[in-house]
Amino acid sequence: MSAVVGPETASGQDRPREAAPNGAADEVSQGVAAAKTTRPVSTSRLTPAGRAVLIAGVSLNAVGWGLGYIEAVALGLAALAAVVVALVWTHSVPSLEARREIAPARVARGEVAQGVVVLANRGSRTLRGLRAEDRVAGKAVHPVDLPPVPPGAEIRARYLLPTDQRGAVEVGPMVLVRSDPFGLARRVRECGSVVTLFVRPKTVPLPVLPAGRTHHLEGPTSDTADDGTLTFHSLREYVLGDDLRRVHWRSTARSGRLMVRRMIDVSLPTTTVVLDTSRDSYRDPEAFETAVDVAASVAGAAVLNHFPIRILTSAGLLPLAGGHEQGAEHILDRLTLVTPEHAHSLSSALDVLERLRDGDTLVVVSGGERPLPVERLVRLGRRFDRMLVVTAGGGHAAGAAMGLPRIAVEQVNDLDTAWRREAMR
Repeated sequence: MSAVVGPETASGQDRPREAAPNGAADEVSQGVAAAKTTRPVSTSRLTPAGRAVLIAGVSLNAVGWGLGYIEAVALGLAALAAVVVALVWTHSVPSLEARREIAPARVARGEVAQGVVVLANRGSRTLRGLRAEDRVAGKAVHPVDLPPVPPGAEIRARYLLPTDQRGAVEVGPMVLVRSDPFGLARRVRECGSVVTLFVRPKTVPLPVLPAGRTHHLEGPTSDTADDGTLTFHSLREYVLGDDLRRVHWRSTARSGRLMVRRMIDVSLPTTTVVLDTSRDSYRDPEAFETAVDVAASVAGAAVLNHFPIRILTSAGLLPLAGGHEQGAEHILDRLTLVTPEHAHSLSSALDVLERLRDGDTLVVVSGGERPLPVERLVRLGRRFDRMLVVTAGGGHAAGAAMGLPRIAVEQVNDLDTAWRREAMR
């Protein structure tokens, strides 16, 4: 955690509205994750320095009284008095409301995400000596010293959260620490539960690769083709507004949840993205991150153009939600959780691909540290109108001599130019 970016104050009348605890999910969907403790747990204890002063005070008094050293007794009493003052200082429980927010709750890797500590002083005295201590991914981070909070006022202290690593990052629990001026005692008050910060893949805007056959980009054009170009794709949970005729009753009975068939329009060009998640295919973790960024960019381009998308990893087909806007967000969240593995390889993903129906555009993303299965890719490529292999982070050039179209990128920012050049062919 970085130092405080900047405190903000507001009067009690102008303080922002606080979300109810059961509204946290709504705040996350709007880009802000918040956590509030209405009845915080508060404990007071001596610090290591306070315990040392206490031991020194008791020892000096014992030696002073035993040997008749008045100076030692005076020092011992002063030390004990300092400990008592520190305990009294931190014993009182201040009347305050505290919460911690994360804004935004979803960011791309490397973008700015902030933690915001919001304190409202409901007492009659100025609160001083407060410090916020948070945890990110289970590790304690740099504490944030908070400014004094006048009576009836509210302050906001901002700090930066690390976003250099992709994944679902747990933030919290956060505690408020109040110390005496000498640092001998401190009171710890819980004020924030664990919330999740989604650090998503970086993406770049891309055009959709044109496929070889002609499609109705507006969907079926015949009045008699209501469902003629729709085909079953997968099952998903029912959402309000779904056609009840598409309820899959057998799966509903088995799962205990209302499941509906997800249908896709085969008149639209389907993009299939195969992401090699084998750890051995990449020279380093950064190369794997680039591969995930590439897969997210390609999939995002298809979804934003309202085209069907399939994503396969070495572990199998990635389940995706229905709906175009929801699907774009869901794809990024799904790829946020993808990790490199040893158990499966690119061949595992191709095994699954062989069992799926033919598509229009096939994009295979790998690291290239392992030789690509060129003959198999060529054979699979015949089932698609367009095929492209993207090598992330450098690697072997296998496939170029066999006629496989291939581009290599060191980072996702290099993808745009090479991709558009390929789209013009």
